[in-house]
Amino acid sequence: MEVCGTGFLTGANVHLRFAPAPPSTGVVFVRTDLRPHAPIPARVHNVTGTQRRTTLGHPPAQVGLVEHVLSALSGLHIDNCAVELDAPEPPGLDGSAQGFVEALITAGIEVQRAGRDVWFIAEPLTLRANGATLSLHPVETPGLTVSYFLDYGPTSPVARQVHTQTITPGGFVRDLAPCRTFVLQAEAEDLRRQGLGSRTTAADLLIFGPRGPIDNRLRFANEPARHKVLDLIGDLSLVGADLHAHVVAYRSGHPLNIEMVRTLHGLMQTRPFARAAA
Repeated sequence: MEVCGTGFLTGANVHLRFAPAPPSTGVVFVRTDLRPHAPIPARVHNVTGTQRRTTLGHPPAQVGLVEHVLSALSGLHIDNCAVELDAPEPPGLDGSAQGFVEALITAGIEVQRAGRDVWFIAEPLTLRANGATLSLHPVETPGLTVSYFLDYGPTSPVARQVHTQTITPGGFVRDLAPCRTFVLQAEAEDLRRQGLGSRTTAADLLIFGPRGPIDNRLRFANEPARHKVLDLIGDLSLVGADLHAHVVAYRSGHPLNIEMVRTLHGLMQTRPFARAAA
């Protein structure tokens, strides 16, 4: 199933195709515009950038802003997929994961005869950096629950808000997939000065001015917090296993999200964590 659109960063016309992959492959991005085609596995050791977005691979075999695609796949519990694209980023669409989710549901999901690792956390784990906090807590019942506390300060046009959700495919499609990325007006202007987002307008995503979204309307009162949950799900999928925990994030972004994934990999064999096959 193909998804087409304009890249938010490069302004390129992008064609993205979801293709089935054999069991135990995981998610692999494939740059079809390069010769030979360049596969980039979606694993934390391939993360090369976390500034405003998550980037995988090294130039020229690199793809950025992967978190929305990864979140769509993870939210639908799709473990093995080749994501073919002919540009260094996926289509931006409306800044959400909804277009990717609709394409995947239309294509259909096949159950494969293979186990998948499940990681349980037995003791709390907390990371802090630059005023942000990201914690993992044990859960009594299997599953992933995410709580995100968004706080840009009392003078920000983005109000303080929170969203908590136990992640299931149905809940992801209904409550998270439609939630769009957002930036402050000053951040958008800075990106344009860097030559990024030349074909992106305020109607294409949420740009917050002093009085709220410019030329746009919120889909949920706490849409920014919900989008942060969406991003976090995409970043955590780079663990390469199902994570059973309650994740609590305060002002966390891609750098701290990816640091948590790296920490989990480093601690996987130690006592606080248990690993099992689903």
